[in-house]
Amino acid sequence: MGWDEDRAPVLPMFPLGTALLPGETLPLQVFEPRYLTMVDHCTATPDRMRFGVVLIARGHEVGGGDERTDVGTVARIVSGRPVAGGRVLLGCVGEARLRVDDWLPDDPYPRARVRPWPDEYSHPDAADVATLTDRVGELTDLAAAFARTRGMPPPRFPDWESLPGDAGARAFALAAALPLGAIDRLRVLSAPGPAERVPALADALADVVAALRFRLADPGGADRDDAARET
Repeated sequence: MGWDEDRAPVLPMFPLGTALLPGETLPLQVFEPRYLTMVDHCTATPDRMRFGVVLIARGHEVGGGDERTDVGTVARIVSGRPVAGGRVLLGCVGEARLRVDDWLPDDPYPRARVRPWPDEYSHPDAADVATLTDRVGELTDLAAAFARTRGMPPPRFPDWESLPGDAGARAFALAAALPLGAIDRLRVLSAPGPAERVPALADALADVVAALRFRLADPGGADRDDAARET
């Protein structure tokens, strides 16, 4: 089944603990019986290789009973192979944004009636790219300093001007490469168009920069955080 702009198709859905962004790659390890059935159905014919990905707002990925957001992304399966234990490894890529109009019964797997959500128009000069690029610069410098304290190589973040596409696509690509939490990724995904997406990403980066400044000011805090996660 392809992506039909003229009707609201019913898509298989895969709620996850993260928000998939258009253009982003998504590796998946599938092991739950309901999602193995979904993969079988999706890969049965070449025109059904798509499913929707939405963020779980509350609950868990395994077992159902979760609360799901109504904004997501169509994922296209580009590779797959079975592995030990009856699992399947999938390689997917995010395509277009979607909105969920109606959740259908999870029988035999989650499904929803969805519609495409293309970028809403905004003037090309309306996106405040300067603030965003300044924040990326701050993050790059701080992340390099933090990496030095840990004896690690500095991370590399893409440069705005080197990214392909329009401002909306560039913001998605940049967000995918940055250390953002699930809620911030959802905010970027849910911005109507580039004029809103770019400042949403800049605001998210301001929080990341502030957190990294705090960790640099308190070098022992990172070790305490690591120890807490291991216990």
